[in-house]
This record gives sequence, structure tokens and C-alpha cells, in this order.
Amino acid sequence: MDRAPVHANSPQSARVTLATLPKSERLLRRRAVNLLMELLAVLAAFVAVGILGVVIWSVASRGAEAIDLSFLTKVPQPFSFVPVETGIANAFIGSLILVGLATAIALPVGVLVAIYLNEFARPRVATAISTTLDILAGIPAIVIGIFVFGLVVAGRGHSGFAGAFALSIIMLPLVARSTQEMLRLVPEGTREASLALGVPRWRTTVSVILPQTLGGILTGAVLAVARVAGETAPLLFTSSIAGTAIQTNPHSALASVPVTILEYSESPLPEDHAQAWAAAFVLIMFVLCLSLTARVIAARHRRRMGLET
Repeated sequence: MDRAPVHANSPQSARVTLATLPKSERLLRRRAVNLLMELLAVLAAFVAVGILGVVIWSVASRGAEAIDLSFLTKVPQPFSFVPVETGIANAFIGSLILVGLATAIALPVGVLVAIYLNEFARPRVATAISTTLDILAGIPAIVIGIFVFGLVVAGRGHSGFAGAFALSIIMLPLVARSTQEMLRLVPEGTREASLALGVPRWRTTVSVILPQTLGGILTGAVLAVARVAGETAPLLFTSSIAGTAIQTNPHSALASVPVTILEYSESPLPEDHAQAWAAAFVLIMFVLCLSLTARVIAARHRRRMGLET
């Protein structure tokens, strides 16, 4: 049976032409495509860095003038007949307490969850819990704030503990998943060697496995802290009705930097706007320092684990 003729402009003709190209032309084509992809990747990286630079410069140019010693050490003055030095020291101290309490709640729970998933749980149970953690990590922060408001705040009032509890829910999946990934990097032979010596499984986990993952766990904790340091929505529902004095009792509502930025940005006074930009710049620098610290810790941990030269 005769084959139908292949037209010059048909797709089959194009495939035949590409397949019959000389090796030199095919190599040039691949190099050109590879160079194009590399240029697009580099361009995307510079765009991302450029956006960050623009954000930092925009915030710094508006808030740098308001940053001084009084801004960091004084408290807000609602009303005064004479000019007085004001700051948001109460918000800085409140944020440190809230984030510290949230870390104290989320870090041990997240590490224990990761240990159970990686070392003790059955595959089906581990898959179900891991999926739950992924879903929890994707829940909007404002939903978590409403949930904690209905569970803890309603009928009791705002408090630092409620705000820390809301932030810890956001931190929990981040800590658990990062710790789980670190535990997976420990060679299986390490566990088998310890168990072969008659060491109980729990003792193997505590004495052999965890010491090798402390750097990774700390990295995950630092990134989780950076994640919740700027959260506003959960604190609006749990710890936003606070005074201007410095408060350290978590049973009472604590001021925080994100909520203060929101309140000052809605003020009609230009001075409050300047302090809002200044607080935003301090918050950005705090998150940036935490992120760099996490990268340094992660690099040291990788070198210790022998994952890079």
C-alpha cells in the first residue's frame, strides 16, 4: 500500500527536519535554549532582589528619621500640652514577650510531633498527620485569630497568653515540618547501630538522633519566629486592647509592634505616620537578621552533617 505524500509544511515534515539536523546544529540549538533559560532565571532572581531592595528603601526613607533612642526607650504619650519625647518601647517589649511565649509553646510540641511522625508512627498515621500539618500551615492567620478569640478570649478578655497561643498555632507546622525533614537526613545506619547495641528506641532518638539535628531544628525555629513576628491579624483578636504603659504580665493584653503599626498608620497625625514607618523598618531589620542567622546556622549544620564541602 502506497504511503501518502508528506507535504513540506506539515508537522510530520517539521519533525523529520528536526530529527535529521546535523549534530553541530542540534548542539547549538540546545546551548541557545540553555542560555535563554539561564538568563531568564538570573533576571527573575534580580527582580526578586530588586523588589526587596525597593521595599526596604521605601520604608527606610520614610521612617529612618524617627528612629532614635527615645523611639526605642520611651512609651507613647496620648496627650500633652508641651512637646515630649515618645516611642513605642511598650510595643517592642510586648512583641518580645508574645513571640517568646509562642516559641516556648510551639517549639517543644513541634519537635515532639516530628519525632513521633519520623520515628514511631505507622506510615498511614504519619501521612494523615503530615497532611494535617500542611493544611494547618495554609490556614490564613486571621482565621486562626478568630478561632482563638472564640476559644480563649470570648468571656475572658484579651491577654498575652491568648496572643501567644494564636502565634504558636502558626509556628507549630513550620517547626514540625522542618524538624521532620532534618530527622530524615540522619542515616538509617545510625539508628540501626544504636539499636543493635541494645539501646531503647526512645534513648536512641534522644541521645543519638536529636543531637545531630539540633542545628536544623534551631534553623526551623528561627524561621518560624521570623514568620510570626510581623503577624497582625491574630493579635487584633487576642491581644490588641492594651494600654500605653510597659506591660510584662501576659495575663493582661500586651502591645505589639504589628498592631502599633496598624494603629499609627490610621492616625491623622504625621508624627504617628513617621513612627509607623520607623516601627516597620525596625521590624523588617529584625526579620532580616533572623533570616540571615537561620542561613548561617543551616550552613554550619550542613557542613557538620557532611552534606556539602
